[in-house]
Amino acid sequence: MQLHKLKDYLGQYAESLGSRAAEKRLHYWESQAIWQKNWDSDATDFAQMYDQSLQNSTTRRLWKREAYDPKRMLLAFIAMDPYFVHSMFSDLFNEDKEAHARVDRFVFYCDQLLQQYRQQYPAKTDNSHYHDDGYGMISLYLSFRYPTLHAPYNADRQIRLLQKLGAANIPLAGDFPRHIKLMRTLQNFINKEQTLLERHQARLRPEHYQEESLLLAFDFGCFIVETD
Repeated sequence: MQLHKLKDYLGQYAESLGSRAAEKRLHYWESQAIWQKNWDSDATDFAQMYDQSLQNSTTRRLWKREAYDPKRMLLAFIAMDPYFVHSMFSDLFNEDKEAHARVDRFVFYCDQLLQQYRQQYPAKTDNSHYHDDGYGMISLYLSFRYPTLHAPYNADRQIRLLQKLGAANIPLAGDFPRHIKLMRTLQNFINKEQTLLERHQARLRPEHYQEESLLLAFDFGCFIVETD
């Protein structure tokens, strides 16, 4: 990255935090707080716990929109085989294992469950589990579970962000491990900007996650990408 570009964007972002536009992605912080409050891998009713963990008072677009319904399909998989889905999340959330391998395995397991689901319910028209979306939904799970370690991912956004920051060796189709490093690097720079941190904290409401979160690096990255 080119440091002077990063510093310039940090200044612009800090200024923007007092505007109405700064509320655009605050629903991520609410869902993160809800997930942190409700996620319990030892819950007796895994389906209910998963459903309660993935909620928002203003929008469901993170997990339900036109032609995109990953939460519904995960609930269907849990109803079919709750123990297997529990093991999928246990593996995904094991930070002792390499992240890229974990997200790939989660997609593979969803592929397997979708085959079983279509065999068990041949009359249903579902032909996707929606978790093969370039790690979008899976990165949400990781972000909500580990606020200081992960941030939401989108390959096109990553490419545009690296271009804006003047990075070298920009990937052609996204790079999930590099995304993790990039978000943590941006957060390190953000943490040195006291005014920015204070303005961010001031925009949060009681229903939002209040502790340090890489959602701030994600939001900063989205701001850069959207800046002309």
